[in-house]
Amino acid sequence: MSTSLAPAVNAALATVIDPELRRPITELGMVDSVEISDDGAVHLSVLLTIAGCPLRDTITKDSEAALLGVPGVTAVDVELKVMTQAQRDALKEQLRGPGGQRGIPFNQPGSLTKVFAVASGKGGVGKSSVTVNLACSLAAQGLRVGIVDADVYGFSVPALMGITQAPTRVDDMILPPVAYGVKVISIGMFVTGNQPVAWRGPMLHRALEQFLTDVYFGDLDALFLDLPPGTGDIAISVAQLLPKAEILVVTTPQAAAADVAERAGAIATQTGQTVAGVIENMSHLEMPDGGRMELFGSGGGQLLTERLSATTGTPVPLLGQIPLDILLREGGDSGQPIVLGRPETPAAAALAGIADKLASRPRGLTGISLGLQPR
Repeated sequence: MSTSLAPAVNAALATVIDPELRRPITELGMVDSVEISDDGAVHLSVLLTIAGCPLRDTITKDSEAALLGVPGVTAVDVELKVMTQAQRDALKEQLRGPGGQRGIPFNQPGSLTKVFAVASGKGGVGKSSVTVNLACSLAAQGLRVGIVDADVYGFSVPALMGITQAPTRVDDMILPPVAYGVKVISIGMFVTGNQPVAWRGPMLHRALEQFLTDVYFGDLDALFLDLPPGTGDIAISVAQLLPKAEILVVTTPQAAAADVAERAGAIATQTGQTVAGVIENMSHLEMPDGGRMELFGSGGGQLLTERLSATTGTPVPLLGQIPLDILLREGGDSGQPIVLGRPETPAAAALAGIADKLASRPRGLTGISLGLQPR
């Protein structure tokens, strides 16, 4: 590129973000060549990771839009090619580090990702809806967020996020779909239709391990794991694979639900994990006259925090109480979380308040070398 447009064209291409890797295509080595004619027409050649890249149209449109915004550019022609194996290997090494080695990046000494395992004692308390809305609320603040749908039997996160796209596989590396700025992986993305998953414990462990090792999330500020109810195989596997994960316990105000949820939090005493807090969902129903109807009783969340504080020997806070709201359910059915679609509602405000508390928790520096040398 010898024309005066070259610097501006290069700067524009640096603003085109790969929708899966969330980094500029220029940084990822995806720009193969750029040709600028005397009349301002630009021919751009872009390298896709795989031939069937599901977001090829998005990359094309974003590239065209960025280049057409450059003064002096009269036309844009985007040609899509496919990386060679050597180029893919170089990309994987760039993303994963020297050798492109596999492993759980969130366990590395230098990882600052806050990992939250969202647990409940029983099903039906809205754990998945809470997970999705907390993740989207943090992402809306500009944080880098991911979700692992670890509820293999009862996966629901893709539907709650409106995700229909399958993950992209680059050799042994899986690129998770992105919705509302959140990277998501779920077993539901690998099954056909509403096919049930009938696996025993070792298969569940292997699936979770593969999600954590083969899926490229990049550098995250927060990772949420939507766990199945109870204290079974997945809860144990999370403790083994992510020993630093903190537990968020979701319950309803009902005493019976709090009793069962206590077991989900008390597992921390056996695994050495920390309980980050309790979230009381379906706390009450806001009435037209301004009153509240407590359909499931009251006090379950506070009672649970007191019990878990005594059991674990550390203070466990009640992070928030989320009211019942039909809009929360409708948002889940439509794939648009309420914190984004109807942020003015009491339920969305409660969820955003909980997300703010999680965001304000400092990312730990324990075990991380600061590179300081004595003089």
